[in-house]
Amino acid sequence: MAKASKAGDLENTLYMDLPYGRVVIEMRPDLAPNHVKRIKELVRQHFYDGVVFHRVIDGFMAQTGDPTGTGTGGSGQKIKAEFSNEPHRRGTLSMARPGDINGADSQFFIVLADSTYLDGQYTVWGKVTKGMEFVDKIKKGDKANNGSVTNPDKIIKMQVAADVK
Repeated sequence: MAKASKAGDLENTLYMDLPYGRVVIEMRPDLAPNHVKRIKELVRQHFYDGVVFHRVIDGFMAQTGDPTGTGTGGSGQKIKAEFSNEPHRRGTLSMARPGDINGADSQFFIVLADSTYLDGQYTVWGKVTKGMEFVDKIKKGDKANNGSVTNPDKIIKMQVAADVK
């Protein structure tokens, strides 16, 4: 089994540039090797560049990864669930999915506040190690409308740190 990425493991570190600043994400191939592999493939294809945070609920989470911006799109490649005992704490990155447990694709969410009731139901694949203050600034949606955001913030670009020269 792979070990958790360490500080300085650039192959398992992502940079997510938001309008407010750079977010550094430590990916966890020890918890979700197939999800981490797929996320890196998508990042290297520039899949997430310009994608909006279409669902953001204050005090809960910020969701992105749908190129259509509707919450129904993805990359077209489903990933089998890789559940773990890792808790959904503030700064955790986890895969969004429809009702199908094995239906995760490209959408993920960043937990804004501890949400341990999600534990064991969604695949945790990373955590924010720097820049959570920028995640906190992402425009929030309407709670009454399931967090749907009008004129949402976008990911400017995402990069695997090892690829940055």
